Amino acid sequence: MSRDLAPLSARALSRRRAVEARIGEFVELRRELHQRPELAFQEQETSERLAGLLRGWGYDVASGIAGTGLVASLTRGSGSRILGLRADMDALPIQETTGLDWASLNQGVSHACGHDGHMAILLAAARWLAEEGEFSGTLRLILQPAEEIGAGAKKMIEEGLFTRFPVDAVFGLHNWPGVPVGKFGFVTGPAMASVDLAEVRIQGRGGHGAEPHETIDPVLAAAHVVTALQSVVSRNVDPREMAVVTVGAIHGGAAANVIPDFVDLRLSLRAFTPENRAFLQERVPAVVKAAAAVFGAEAEVRLKTGFPSLINPAAQVAFAQEVAEEALGPEAVLTDFRPRTASEDFAYMLQARPGAYLFVGIGEGAPLHSPAYRFNDAILAPAATFWAALAERFLQESPA
Repeated sequence: MSRDLAPLSARALSRRRAVEARIGEFVELRRELHQRPELAFQEQETSERLAGLLRGWGYDVASGIAGTGLVASLTRGSGSRILGLRADMDALPIQETTGLDWASLNQGVSHACGHDGHMAILLAAARWLAEEGEFSGTLRLILQPAEEIGAGAKKMIEEGLFTRFPVDAVFGLHNWPGVPVGKFGFVTGPAMASVDLAEVRIQGRGGHGAEPHETIDPVLAAAHVVTALQSVVSRNVDPREMAVVTVGAIHGGAAANVIPDFVDLRLSLRAFTPENRAFLQERVPAVVKAAAAVFGAEAEVRLKTGFPSLINPAAQVAFAQEVAEEALGPEAVLTDFRPRTASEDFAYMLQARPGAYLFVGIGEGAPLHSPAYRFNDAILAPAATFWAALAERFLQESPA
């Protein structure tokens, strides 16, 4: 027996070995899904494929929630507890450059965030739970569309997700590059940032580049706007807290000797706390307008509200971490894992129900949303084992 398996209970060993024994078919499923990625709210083929598998394993599957979303339910015994496990289905508008044999066949679309892996992990756990799981209660698998545009979770909830399919708690996970393979990270409190977008137009008065004094130069004003925005976080946000203001795009003009009439900028704003989020929403437009005004330009700021920060309740994080240690061994849990400044619309589910969102490492490699990103199939078995263990444990315990 290998050293890392020795501390595990007989049930944990049996579960882990059973999941590992058939993980090959879910590697194949993951690669199949990877080859046929679909964008937000277009996951029709993906949804039908997963629904067919789940029905074949005995799940009661409801489809068409938020268009392509699924909820698959499995009830055993007389237990009253209900657990939700969520995976996201959509891909990104990114042309893959990995060169893998199972690379995307859909031009300009790829699973560059690993949602194919999230689905395969949940399906692997689902099959084991249907065939060998020991629990009393109801398991609900939530297959969500449109996470990448921050709309799927909210739309599912608006269409009655938790009223039609109530749960006592809901859990989700995300793979993470740069974290050791198969290691789990848990964060209590803010775990991922809120995100809002801003579209800015700096309006000046264009003219000939040889006569700048006859113009109001929006390029000059935009340059100072970008510089001034750096002060929002460095001088207005408590340095012990997190906020990010990113200018991701700037467009203006087309010729070297012509001053344009306007310059457009696109910004993203992120924060961990609702208070800092509200501050950024107020402060960023004020700084943009003031900086532009110094040069005689006017600024229009259109704020596009995104989704809130993902905040994990302490009790559910502690429960999930304990399950990981029992199912995979204490060495599988990272003790120094820190919050991530990316964003995730699972935040809406945690606003509606208790639960937790956790992370599992896939090792070194290209970051999420990179054309060169590669999911690591080595995490399928440990992550599926974790889901299976969490479901058994949650649906065997009495409510607190």
